[in-house]
Amino acid sequence: MKEKLEALWKKYVNRETITYIIFGVLTTLVNWAIYYGLRELNVDYKIAQIAAWIGAVIFAFFTNKHFVFQSTDYTPRVLLAEFWKFIAARLLTFAIETAFLLLTVDVLHQNDRIMKLVISVVVIILNYVFSKLFIFNRKEKEKADED
Repeated sequence: MKEKLEALWKKYVNRETITYIIFGVLTTLVNWAIYYGLRELNVDYKIAQIAAWIGAVIFAFFTNKHFVFQSTDYTPRVLLAEFWKFIAARLLTFAIETAFLLLTVDVLHQNDRIMKLVISVVVIILNYVFSKLFIFNRKEKEKADED
């Protein structure tokens, strides 16, 4: 049992996951700062959601690329491919987050600020999985370099 736990620990607690958590928290703070700042200015929550998403995505792309997944190829072909995959994945989680907010705020009449916190946990996990498997995937890059 102890060996299994140690193996799991080594597999999931490493430089990549720790930096993802750090920059995931920072990205979430960027998202929340924009969202809650705009809400304090009485901007509609839907507009605040869009603005917060755009700011967070721009911040997250560069921090994930450079610091988390250490993707150092900045050639236009690679940068644009990664960027568009990143945007596509983030659009998917944006849709999930927005649908959740529309359902919980407009239909179920819950507090938008609390619901924003709740859905953020799901979004962080999904964003990591998409980035790890589909966007900054080293195996996929190595395979493409061999072709």
